[in-house]
Amino acid sequence: MPAHPPPPKLPPLAAVRVFEAAARHQNFTRAAEELGMTQAAVSYQIRLLEDRVGAALFVRQPRQVVLTAIGQRLAGPVAKALADIGTVFRDLCEENQTVLTISALQTMAITWLSPRLAQFQIENPQFEVRVGTSEHLVNFATESVDLALRFGMGEWPGLVAEKLFACHYAPLCTPELRERLQLREPQDLLRAPLLSPTDDWWANWFADVGIVAPKPGGRATMALSMQAMNIQAALRGHGVAMAAPELFAYDIAAGRLVFAIEHAVRGERSYWIVYPPERQRERKIRLFRDWILAEARAASMKLPVLEGSRSATAPAA
Repeated sequence: MPAHPPPPKLPPLAAVRVFEAAARHQNFTRAAEELGMTQAAVSYQIRLLEDRVGAALFVRQPRQVVLTAIGQRLAGPVAKALADIGTVFRDLCEENQTVLTISALQTMAITWLSPRLAQFQIENPQFEVRVGTSEHLVNFATESVDLALRFGMGEWPGLVAEKLFACHYAPLCTPELRERLQLREPQDLLRAPLLSPTDDWWANWFADVGIVAPKPGGRATMALSMQAMNIQAALRGHGVAMAAPELFAYDIAAGRLVFAIEHAVRGERSYWIVYPPERQRERKIRLFRDWILAEARAASMKLPVLEGSRSATAPAA
């Protein structure tokens, strides 16, 4: 490994700030007033800096101080450096207070969050809301993300995780397809075009109603990697999608999607809002957290369950 050069030996920042103010005012007293210090403290900091440089930076006169040639060489770069630092910190503080950055899984962001997010923006116009989609768990320590919407068991060490809603899965299709295929009983799905039939949710759903799932490869079908893609295919009448009804509540309410068979199975995992505990008092975190939890409660659905299925006999979750 190549050796890294040692960092430059910088003077104390306090002394640099005092020098910049004194150079700007050409007066130790006014510099002290600006910085909330005594004149003696200003003189002390200037002496520290002069000792570091090894030369005088000011010529002391009865009612003012005048920069020496070395002081003049130092004054411009110091003023610019402090101004640049101030600008960066100001911009960062403004962005941290006014920009809300959310990370979410693609299907959750597209189908559940996006249709509702405009209302949060209307209620909180002071924030610029940014939503990024990612399949990996964001690292709050290294990524510019304020909070995340995650799918899982709610166990992420070192983070606050609050449940939004449990996840169910059910076969969804258009009302036209259900009527055309006369889908009435669970076994009717055995003759229906199933989208992504190798998905584990299909096997679990069939097992819940006591039917052996059809073996894959029996007929040509589509295998799509996202629920949103399966639902888009279902909306075009290409087949029956196994998906979380909670994520497609608007399509179900509008009649674009129906339960192919009136039965939903509760999954083990849920959707959660997640954020670092040290940030839970931040205003933008609190406002979004309260809003999205209220949205999740308002969007709760009563899902159908067939009598005699495992779900019907299981204790309520």
